[in-house]
This record gives sequence, structure tokens and C-alpha cells, in this order.
Amino acid sequence: MKIYSGKIIANVLMLGLLAGCAQDKVVLLPNADGSRSAVVLKTAAGEQVLDQAYEGASISSSGKVTASQQTAESVQTRYGQTLAAQPKRPASYMVYFSSGNNEITTESAAAIEQMKTDMKSRSAPQITVIGHTDRVGSVEANDALSLKRAQLMRDMLIAGGIPEAQIDASGSGEREPLVSTEDEVAEPMNRRVEINVR
Repeated sequence: MKIYSGKIIANVLMLGLLAGCAQDKVVLLPNADGSRSAVVLKTAAGEQVLDQAYEGASISSSGKVTASQQTAESVQTRYGQTLAAQPKRPASYMVYFSSGNNEITTESAAAIEQMKTDMKSRSAPQITVIGHTDRVGSVEANDALSLKRAQLMRDMLIAGGIPEAQIDASGSGEREPLVSTEDEVAEPMNRRVEINVR
């Protein structure tokens, strides 16, 4: 039995099982943000830790693990089509609002433009839109306002060409603040819509 474990398994390229090969091949890919990750390959015949970008290993049908070192170029040459077929990684965006209303702040314009560009690069994005408020006003009023904010962002996405069926919009009112405050405190970081794309 082979066990693959790692901090960020999404950055591991595993090939062989689906192709019916006699060997599995594993390559640790770099994280987009430059942070380090690792994967431990365990078989009945041995164990190998991969903790550097482009380190690789082959695992024979008998469980023998043989380490190797790849390069960005060799991985692209050999596995470029496989890598290109992967879906884009999930992304999150925050859009902030003025106090007590449905008006997007001018500072959020850049996030909206980045989000629109990202959406155009995805073939069939699934999007979750969640509206939030600060703690100014009643719970009921904030529930309604958070939903209006989420619906505004949903409508913007639909106007940008995203099918409505791919967007789930909801409001959380004042229940999930980014910054904890007392009641009736106006906190700009809490007046937001979170947009998660996968």
C-alpha cells in the first residue's frame, strides 16, 4: 500500500496509476506564493520525503521509491499538457461597502476589476457570494442589507456574462465579522461581500 501525505497535496503532480504504468511518478510543484510544502511517500519498501520544488520520485510496482530531481523546464516539457488541463485554483475577493447602504467603496474598484478578469479566464466558474454588515442597526435590517449587497454583486457577475445558475448568493448579516466590535460600532472591514470562485 502506498500513502501520499503532504501539507499542500494540490501542488503534487502524481502520474502513472491512471495510465496503467508499472511505476507511479510524483513531482512536488512550487506553491504560487513561494511558500514551502512537502509530501511524504510511504510504501512497504521504504519512505521518501519530497520538500523542495521539482523534487520527484518513482514508485515501482514492488514499492521501491527512487528519488529524482526535475526542473521547471523538464516538468513543462513532459507534463505540460497535463498541467494545462488542470482547473484554475480557487480564488477569493472582498468588496467593501459604505456604511448603511449598498454603495461599493472606491477602494474596491481594483478588486472588482481583478475579479472580472479572473472570471473571464475560467471556463465554468462556480461562485459563492456572501454579504456581510457591521453591527450598526438591527439584526433584521442587517440581514436584509447583507443580502442586498450579495445580490448586487451577483447581478454584476451576471451582467458580466456568468450564468445565474453558477452563482450562489446569500447574506450573513452581522454574524461573521472580520473585526469583532460592540453593538452599534461602525467597522468598515465588516461591511463587505466575500466572493469565492472555484
